[in-house]
Amino acid sequence: MSLYDFTVKDNKGNDVSLSEYKGKVLLVVNTATKCGLTPQYEGLENLYEKYHEQGFEILDFPCNQFAFQAPGSAEKIDSFCTLNYNTKFPRFEKIKVNGKDTAPVYKYLKEQKPGRITWNFAKFLIDKEGNVVGRFAPSQKPETLVNSIEEQLNK
Repeated sequence: MSLYDFTVKDNKGNDVSLSEYKGKVLLVVNTATKCGLTPQYEGLENLYEKYHEQGFEILDFPCNQFAFQAPGSAEKIDSFCTLNYNTKFPRFEKIKVNGKDTAPVYKYLKEQKPGRITWNFAKFLIDKEGNVVGRFAPSQKPETLVNSIEEQLNK
């Protein structure tokens, strides 16, 4: 099994096969719009703008499990992110990242780089072959991932 075997729902409810991202470097992030870390959206968008043309994607999975900091519908979350941070990277449906209802893609990510997700904005770096090559704490700012992203893009 690989990351590419999963199908997820986008923020409009449509199925998206992660195989669409084969050959790209991915950063998978569980996000929230009402969190002290929400300003990380700006750093994420900066990374996306800088590296997207080189084959980099950010996959944004809103999650309301941590202090209910991702309230609202997919439409409200998308509107907030677009208006406040001008995000352009793909956003998916709200999911759970821990517990018995953990989304299958997050079960897989946590099997590859073990550990419970501790808060919003945990980040997983995926190489061009779909391997989980890095896991970064929620407190780690997106701009600190530049070297890791560039290393994967240059392979």
